[in-house]
Amino acid sequence: MPDQRLGPEVALNALVVKNLIYWFGHMFINATIYMGVIAVYELLPRYTGKPYGISRPFLWSWAASTVFVIIVFPHHLLMDYAEPRWMLVMGQIISYAAGFPVFLVTAYGVLTNIHRSGMRWKMPSMLAVLALFGWAAGIVPAIIDGTIHVNQVMHNTQWVPGHFHFYLLLGVLPMILTLLYHVVGSRRRAPVNSAADRTGLFLYVVGGISFCMVFLYAGHLSVARRYAIHLSEWVPSDRVGSVAAMVLILGMLVFVARIIAGLLKAPADADASHPAG
Repeated sequence: MPDQRLGPEVALNALVVKNLIYWFGHMFINATIYMGVIAVYELLPRYTGKPYGISRPFLWSWAASTVFVIIVFPHHLLMDYAEPRWMLVMGQIISYAAGFPVFLVTAYGVLTNIHRSGMRWKMPSMLAVLALFGWAAGIVPAIIDGTIHVNQVMHNTQWVPGHFHFYLLLGVLPMILTLLYHVVGSRRRAPVNSAADRTGLFLYVVGGISFCMVFLYAGHLSVARRYAIHLSEWVPSDRVGSVAAMVLILGMLVFVARIIAGLLKAPADADASHPAG
């Protein structure tokens, strides 16, 4: 229960408060993804040379997803016997439906935008494609976990952090990196397709996919979430995950170093107006 010292006379329903917490958390993370994908919509056409198609199905899909994301959160509460049955049923049905409208139009739009475009495979465009892959891959274990009978077994295992790390590490962060690398690439004497950049991308992809797959595999083994001490049978996957995390962090450190170095350079316009002596 939340602290009621500011209003002790107010009686709070514990189940309602719990639902509001999950409602906020689920919408917050989805809003992060939906805001981040704007970078893909805006920047990818600059590398393909083709406009990104906006159609009625695209707009209706986003409208449907806006509604779905508000009411899909009960799929986190499927193990809660105290929940009204209709909310649990809604959680499962909307879990199946929520991922498809936006994902399908986005995947279709990105693939058609890339097809026969002669796209320049630079860091921003490669990161944009990685972001769409991470978003797509994260949807699959999420939908599986949104099935009541699977959820009763898997939801308190590391399967769940496996799916949302796919969203975050391989979806949201590459969207942000797409924008940052594009900004850096717009500055003179700040190339964003160097060997260091490609090495960082390789480390990030290998480390990120390995890290997420270890989580999913641990969930398959029924390794519980949030345990401070693990059974000896769970330790091997922990160690593999730790190595994958180190590879992932190393790749991110390369990104950070390259982006900071690029941002410290003068913008192209300023550079042109103040040529080096």
